[in-house]
Amino acid sequence: MAAESISKAVQLLELADWRRRVAELYAEVRNSRDRLHAWGLWRETREQLFMTHSQSPLLSDQRDAAHAPRYFPYDPTLRVLAEVEDSAAEEMALPVSAPGEVNAQKIGVARFTVNGQPRTLAIYWLQEYSGGLFVSFRDATSGSETYGAGRYVLDTAKGADLGMSDQRLVLDFNFSYPPSCSYDPKWSCPLPPRENWLDIPIRAGERI
Repeated sequence: MAAESISKAVQLLELADWRRRVAELYAEVRNSRDRLHAWGLWRETREQLFMTHSQSPLLSDQRDAAHAPRYFPYDPTLRVLAEVEDSAAEEMALPVSAPGEVNAQKIGVARFTVNGQPRTLAIYWLQEYSGGLFVSFRDATSGSETYGAGRYVLDTAKGADLGMSDQRLVLDFNFSYPPSCSYDPKWSCPLPPRENWLDIPIRAGERI
């Protein structure tokens, strides 16, 4: 019994370390004036974590160069500053990758323009899954060039947060990534709700 408790404690400490390292990485990215350099740092650090950290979403026998994350080329036009509009507080259950649900509250809508086309993404506050702000999306590449169930662009529970600029929310799709369940089905991850399915391709961030 004691051994099991120690094992569980160690797992939680390792999870806390993973989140701490990710939060530190995003803090470096936010503070960098060179966006291309910051993006390169993000990719390099993620690969190191995926290959070496005990909380890596990769299966233990896949922690090698052949299974390292792959990315679209950096596209500066896919870093957008979104106006955030309040929305009536709405409780809902987000879809998840495994049986069950994740309760969340819709707190607002991010309005932005991509390639001259106005689009919106709903912003949620997760009431489970460690809490925090959450923006996920699917797009026209989902299922062919990127993970079919969608990707994350903001997840403050994991420290994945690029902050604000000029009182607008930074959504940089070059930093978008699929949930852990895309690597290992043992993970149960919240997925994009229907209102966050974009009808345009977002060829930025992590790809298949």
